[in-house]
Amino acid sequence: MWLRRAFFGWLIPAAFLLPLWLLVGWAVFNAGGWAFLWVLFLAIPGVFVWQLLLTLLVRARGTVRAQRAVSWWDVLGFSVWHGLVISLGFFVESWWAPVMVIAIVAGVGLFWLALWQLWSEARPSRVVLHTTEGVAYIPPPQGSADGPASAEREVIVITEKQTPPAG
Repeated sequence: MWLRRAFFGWLIPAAFLLPLWLLVGWAVFNAGGWAFLWVLFLAIPGVFVWQLLLTLLVRARGTVRAQRAVSWWDVLGFSVWHGLVISLGFFVESWWAPVMVIAIVAGVGLFWLALWQLWSEARPSRVVLHTTEGVAYIPPPQGSADGPASAEREVIVITEKQTPPAG
């Protein structure tokens, strides 16, 4: 649970630190002028916006907000994507382009994973619905075929007698 909570806390700082790492990596590893343009105009805004979007999708889930912990699927997906983004900051020319393509594919896959989890959690359950307080609600059963029709059911109306105030 501590690892899932750590990822929950890491999501927002990652939106700022991952793009910063790409800029620092460019400076430290002397990537060159074209790499600087790529980092400045594409990588930094792209990673920042995509990380914030993914963070909002993950934090939109009720279980994530209630537990203040992401799912194990989120841990796996963000570990892969963040690892690839961090590896891009080393600017090794021999494997940089394939890693960039894999990072983009992993980021899009993480987006669909977050949407799938959000949709799965938001979809109403047929058996039991849980609230954040842990109280369960079982929906009433649908009318049975052998029971009385709605027009044949007995309805009892109780009216209260109004008495004038004592004066």
